[in-house]
Amino acid sequence: MTITDIITAILQLAAGIGIFLVACSMMSSNLESLSSSKLKSLFSKASGSKMLGVGIGAVGTAAIQSSGATTVMVIGFVNAGIMSLAQAATIIYGANIGTTVTGQIVALGMFGGDMISTTVIFSALAGIGAFMMSFAKTDALKKTGGILAGFGMLFVGLEMMSGSMDSFARLEAVKNFLAGINNIILLIVIGALLTAIVQSSSVMTSVAITMVVSGLISLEQGIYLTMGSNIGSCAVALMAGLTSGKNAKRTATIHLIFNISGVVLFTIIGIFVDFGAVFGSLFPGAPQTQLAMFHTVFNVCTALVALPLTNMLVGGVKKLIPDDPEPVAQEPYAPRLHYINDYMLKTPPVAVQQAKNEIVNMAEIAMQNFSLSCRIISTLDFTEIEQFRANEDELNFLNKEIVNFLVKLSNMQLSAGDMTYISTAFHAVTDLERVGDYAENIVEYAEHLRNAGEQFSDNAVSEIEAVRSLIEELFSNAMQAYIKNDKKALDLAFEKEDMVDIVTAEMADNHIQRLGSGVCTADVGAQYLSLSSDAERVADHFINVAKMIKT
Repeated sequence: MTITDIITAILQLAAGIGIFLVACSMMSSNLESLSSSKLKSLFSKASGSKMLGVGIGAVGTAAIQSSGATTVMVIGFVNAGIMSLAQAATIIYGANIGTTVTGQIVALGMFGGDMISTTVIFSALAGIGAFMMSFAKTDALKKTGGILAGFGMLFVGLEMMSGSMDSFARLEAVKNFLAGINNIILLIVIGALLTAIVQSSSVMTSVAITMVVSGLISLEQGIYLTMGSNIGSCAVALMAGLTSGKNAKRTATIHLIFNISGVVLFTIIGIFVDFGAVFGSLFPGAPQTQLAMFHTVFNVCTALVALPLTNMLVGGVKKLIPDDPEPVAQEPYAPRLHYINDYMLKTPPVAVQQAKNEIVNMAEIAMQNFSLSCRIISTLDFTEIEQFRANEDELNFLNKEIVNFLVKLSNMQLSAGDMTYISTAFHAVTDLERVGDYAENIVEYAEHLRNAGEQFSDNAVSEIEAVRSLIEELFSNAMQAYIKNDKKALDLAFEKEDMVDIVTAEMADNHIQRLGSGVCTADVGAQYLSLSSDAERVADHFINVAKMIKT
């Protein structure tokens, strides 16, 4: 081979890997978008049954063709408190099994003989899918076309990788170099590093399969490269876990320990068992199937071994990453995000759910501040003012950060339902930020009264307590409607809002009577009228959030 042939083969390999990665991403994003609600429901159903968790992880990963995406989803659920660490561990076991489906598909595509190659047949789906994406009228058909196009492109990339491997196979220097890499630890490390770089164990497994088929490496070498890819696949989860809560870090660590333990176990077994000989005899004449089947058997066996040890693994990780002691911080109320981070964007359906959780958290803080402001102005007791100010800072922080996250999320490929939700979420965040502003206004009225040496009458305080109680009930119904898409709760929230309108109108009338009888001064009355108006607007903003379920 000439130097031109070598450069061409290298470029062909790079192109093949690139097409394969784009295809995986296209399939994953369209599958997630098309079945986002089903995926969220599937992962949230993981219960105490360990086998159910494994099954859910395997099916979910086989569906979206990405164990990294599955693991990030799981981290999101654990971080949100929806799923326990033990449940997350079993889903991760299943995810490792589900990701072997790609290897089986690649192996299937390498059969053909004298007939039309299955690679060519499957590659044709890229054209069919592209045609559907270009001319389909409905969003669902376009996404189905994206799935077919991605599936077909997998085999286009595979064909290019296979062609480059055939070119390398004709180079004695390359064959001799690769044949000299017999150290299994080195092979595992190479597999792990390459997988971490491309962030796809599917690509590493597929490259290993094409190398084995072309004769560049032996089946035994391919086996250890593939085992290493399991360790490298933890990179995405580790990055997601490092920027999240304690339990998210533990989940990512469980993933890493589980994958490393499986590799260590099979490496020890490999001292006594020749995996290449075993799978070579089981599937003679089909090296692609031999490696793909090893990958599947390896992950199934490690999952079966780990299942009964799950509680021990979770306990060990909790000791490794213990809960923080009660912090003695200079800023005990430092604003922070509770549910979202940019790594969630790798799995848009889960990112949408986590954004909703963050908005609900913001709503609870806004409600807490309104209640605090009512207590402060009723009693002129400012002992809770530090908490109030911290909440106000957090509301401002959340307003900015959630909007930034929603902007990024709106540019992702989402289902029609999720895209509609994102468009309404911007308004919800604005409404909640306004609630915080009205609460701040009320505290300013309280400070004015204190400085003037004035206070509200007992009757006025009772009326403030009544409207506060009504708005808290309205908030409870509004949040139930928003979280659960509950139309009955929305109707109850509307009823409470009507009652708030009536009560605030009565507050104004009662104030005029007290002003006329000399019970309160004009200055005190002005603060009271402003408070009643602000309370009515707070109720309106909470109703606006609840009404989002109608869109």
